[in-house]
Amino acid sequence: MNQDLVASILQLGDPHLRKTCAPVTDVSDSTFISNQRRLHATLAAFRQANGFGRAISAPQIGLSQRFIALNLGDGPLMIVNPEIVWSSTETFTMWDDCMSFPSLLVKVQRHQSISVHFVDEHGHHCEWQRLNRAVSELLQHEMDHLDGILAVDRALDRESLVMREVFEAQRAYFARQVDYVIAPRTVGLL
Repeated sequence: MNQDLVASILQLGDPHLRKTCAPVTDVSDSTFISNQRRLHATLAAFRQANGFGRAISAPQIGLSQRFIALNLGDGPLMIVNPEIVWSSTETFTMWDDCMSFPSLLVKVQRHQSISVHFVDEHGHHCEWQRLNRAVSELLQHEMDHLDGILAVDRALDRESLVMREVFEAQRAYFARQVDYVIAPRTVGLL
């Protein structure tokens, strides 16, 4: 990992996090290639420092474009211009967290499963169908970032915010309030 590429992750309140991102028009553009390297390096640095972190979206490092860097345990992936093309009617609740507000967890509701169409870093059209809950919730979170939506905007009610230190001190209590709790190293696509 090239430390020179690692960017600062924008924090809650930064107006860049509230912008709707523009589509990527050319994955072979040198600026885009440089930006995707920065995003991957930033995710890798976060994972190395914290021992977890599955994805980061471009706006979280101040890039107003529609792409997301992922590492689901099998190495880096890039999805460009993702679109949800199907979502299950079944939903679940969870405590969501975010690199842009690492001290806060938010109780949200997400679709149990989604299918996503996107372009990869080579320009190939791809579709992941009926993803498992772990990847579905992750992509819903990251794709919200591309539209300037944060997990705090999806809080279920006024009781749906908790500081991480309080959550960790009373993990069982908070886990009983939701259907699903993120495992820090959740991997796999299906």
